[in-house]
Amino acid sequence: MERITFTGADGTPLAARLDLPEGPLLATALFAHCFSCSKDILAARRIAQRLASMGIAVLRFDFTGLGHSGGEFENTTFATNVQDIRAAAGFLAGRGMAPALLIGHSLGGSAVLKAAGDIESARAVVAIGAPADPSHVTRHFEDALARIDAEGVAEVDLGGRPVRIGRDFVRDVSEASLIEAVHALRKALLVLHAPRDNVVGIENAARIFVAAHHPKSFISLDDADHLITRAEDAEYVAEIVAAWAGRYVDLHPPAPPPGAPEGVIRASEVTPEGFLQDITSGPFHHTLADEPEAYGGTDRGMSPYGFLAAALAACTSMTIRMYARRKGLPLEHVHVDVTHSKVHARDCENCDGSRIDHFTRVVHLFGPLDDDQRRRLLDIANRCPVHQTLEAGARVSTRLAQV
Repeated sequence: MERITFTGADGTPLAARLDLPEGPLLATALFAHCFSCSKDILAARRIAQRLASMGIAVLRFDFTGLGHSGGEFENTTFATNVQDIRAAAGFLAGRGMAPALLIGHSLGGSAVLKAAGDIESARAVVAIGAPADPSHVTRHFEDALARIDAEGVAEVDLGGRPVRIGRDFVRDVSEASLIEAVHALRKALLVLHAPRDNVVGIENAARIFVAAHHPKSFISLDDADHLITRAEDAEYVAEIVAAWAGRYVDLHPPAPPPGAPEGVIRASEVTPEGFLQDITSGPFHHTLADEPEAYGGTDRGMSPYGFLAAALAACTSMTIRMYARRKGLPLEHVHVDVTHSKVHARDCENCDGSRIDHFTRVVHLFGPLDDDQRRRLLDIANRCPVHQTLEAGARVSTRLAQV
């Protein structure tokens, strides 16, 4: 992650974080946060982390007057938010990283929809809990609207913290037109919204979706709250955005490095708490690894031993199918069950290198096979490359990466 500062539309220094892939850079995304929030909210962090694991860099920044950015929020408007997004896109383009994907949350989603038409590099847009009418945000402080109009600026309470709102902001969001911009948008659109969102109602998602041209998609966030504060909801949004973006953002990884014909498998922890890991193999293959709750995990993915058993089961099934296909055997279906007698978390309390692991494999063959054919296929199962690797043993070389 790189901490950077770039110049906003009015010359104000804006604070940002650029989440960079550890491997090749395949594309860039720009993330705009929710109204009066910051670049560091959970949803922004998790989406950025997940996309970075795919090879997509993510710039997330604080709007003028918020977070660590300069300027006064009371002097901002919806229009200046849109201008800040354009400035961020221009900053990325200046680094040779013009954004192909734009993501906005809440009012940041509205601003992204408004700005997207002017960001030529953008191929896809994601709106999360975005209001179809930007003036929707004034409902958060409607009891102060008269005071803001009379005095020019007033301090209001937003989410338990004081924020100064200016008259120009209220007038600008009241006059802002978004639906026409959505209708004119000629980019792929993903709308994410929770039906029970009590901050921005689900009808906003309907208006945005209906106004947009295809290709467009809508995904319900079920019982997630507006700010996506629960870790499991942030993870779900990150997964959806990552999977969807891969259809519209050009991701062409380079050839695997020498000595690694299948590329690099990376395990990256999601948070320092627990054991949840992002497991990636290039930009298109992703899964989660975890430990059971009984061993301090959250049980949201297979354990490391589970992945090892899965490798054995998959390789066995593939090897059998390859042989049956080559020999023309009437094998209609095969599945392989593998069990392992140890639990990884408990095992590592006493890793002395002397233990023997026992995998039990049950092969299920379907189709009009005779006994000789079934015995031959069982013999072929023992020639599975992963099976042979496990029985022969392997050497693991480990070194520290250069910092």
